[in-house]
Amino acid sequence: MSEIVLITDTSSDLSDTIVKEFGITRIPFYVSFNQVDYFKEIVEMPIKDFYTKMRESKVFPKTSLPSINDYLEVFTPLAEAGKSIICVCLSGYFSGSYSSAVNAKEIILENYPNTQIAIINSLNATGGQGLLVTEIGRMIQDGLEFDQIIDLTDKLIEKARIFFFVDTLDYLENGGRIGKASALLGTMLNVKPILFLEKGQLYPLAKVRGKKKAIAKIIESTVEYIGDRPCDYNYIVGHADNLEDANTILAGARASIAAPIPDEFFFIGVTIGVNTGPDACGICVIPKYQTLM
Repeated sequence: MSEIVLITDTSSDLSDTIVKEFGITRIPFYVSFNQVDYFKEIVEMPIKDFYTKMRESKVFPKTSLPSINDYLEVFTPLAEAGKSIICVCLSGYFSGSYSSAVNAKEIILENYPNTQIAIINSLNATGGQGLLVTEIGRMIQDGLEFDQIIDLTDKLIEKARIFFFVDTLDYLENGGRIGKASALLGTMLNVKPILFLEKGQLYPLAKVRGKKKAIAKIIESTVEYIGDRPCDYNYIVGHADNLEDANTILAGARASIAAPIPDEFFFIGVTIGVNTGPDACGICVIPKYQTLM
């Protein structure tokens, strides 16, 4: 079996530690605050700078998806070298990144018909997508065959979840990503909308008054979802430039879930941050791939 190379777009919000550990290549989205000048996420627009600018400018930034050529620039030398490729993209409900990658795959197969290449619609985003990519990295490291990895990935996608709150729904509404979560629209003083992501789409969970109750609801929902087998899952807590609440979620989750939860947070990046706005916080959960075999 040829070496398998793992690729994802930057909406996966992976830490540099995970990227290095599993040799992951990231393909950036683009962001603009004036719809004229676009900057590559991470490469040209660091996440911290993005949130500083977002808070200061009070505008709704826009993102642009990676082009077919962005994917081809990464895929082509790998195909030439005879590598196998697995590329994990942001949910197709949120972006055309998946379509760009699929189109790039078709071009690769015209020129290199023997290339083993799979484009995965993660039906996920941010830390949930990152957990999926990480599990694929583990499968590659553990020596699973290409087809087995793809089969298990499909099962993981079905069971991945994100539970989170946003400070306001304005960014989701402005970006056209509100979907079924529109049931939460309407403003009351200090009310935090709570949502969850399942199979690529956002759903309303609750509206509660104050962050304390929002955090408690997120943890309660996670505990309810995992049931009596907490060690069958991997977890990660993340935030949109809101480390204080992320630490509170982490402490609460560790007190309620009898399973390891990493210290390192994921930082909700540019691609998803334009839709959540600053201060969003949540927890992502995905089964360990071994539990699905």
